[in-house]
Amino acid sequence: MFSKSRINDPAPKKAGEPETLNLDASTQKPTGEFKPSAPKPKPPASVLSSDLTITGNLRTTGDIQIEGVIDGDIRAHLLTVGEGATVRGEVVADDVVVNGRVVGRVRGLKVRLTSTARVEGDIIHKTIAIESGAHFEGSVQRQDDPLSTGSAQKAIAAPTTPAIPAAKPA
Repeated sequence: MFSKSRINDPAPKKAGEPETLNLDASTQKPTGEFKPSAPKPKPPASVLSSDLTITGNLRTTGDIQIEGVIDGDIRAHLLTVGEGATVRGEVVADDVVVNGRVVGRVRGLKVRLTSTARVEGDIIHKTIAIESGAHFEGSVQRQDDPLSTGSAQKAIAAPTTPAIPAAKPA
């Protein structure tokens, strides 16, 4: 007597197609479970090859692997300085792995100097690991938030002198 209509049934999914929410046209209510699409995969690290020299600053929210020479500051999520690489400038990253040479300040939540690392500059970190054989010249300072470069830290570091009242002429 009555036959079931397949008009509102979802079509079979194709590979790689994102999930969608199907609504019943008469009630505007979902006809099935909503399944969010999978998060996008994290992009691979940007690799700056050994024959590349950059003069200028680099800024990214992603990962960078340096194999060449950088004359400038770098800000990234994960920074890996390759064994033959040289960075001249400040390095700021959540994770810093130094296999090569850095001339300048290093700021990171996690800083790791491998046995082939050569760092000439201060390191400000939350956690640090220095392997045997690493060369390091500078100071090491632990901070809970080493990535912040606000003026509050400069004010703490700057010595304060009390105000001396001016002498009254006699």
